[in-house]
Amino acid sequence: MAALAWLVIPVVAAVLAALWGGWAARNRTTGDGASLAGYARFREAMERSGGH
Repeated sequence: MAALAWLVIPVVAAVLAALWGGWAARNRTTGDGASLAGYARFREAMERSGGH
């Protein structure tokens, strides 16, 4: 039974590592849309003011 435990421990560790790796590599969305829209509004305001 002790030999079986020594075989199960690495298998469980490999499964946990695979789950963690999948979670760490998940596709995350960034909030670039709102910041790019804000930058576009800033540029338009600067162009209207004449840049002075």
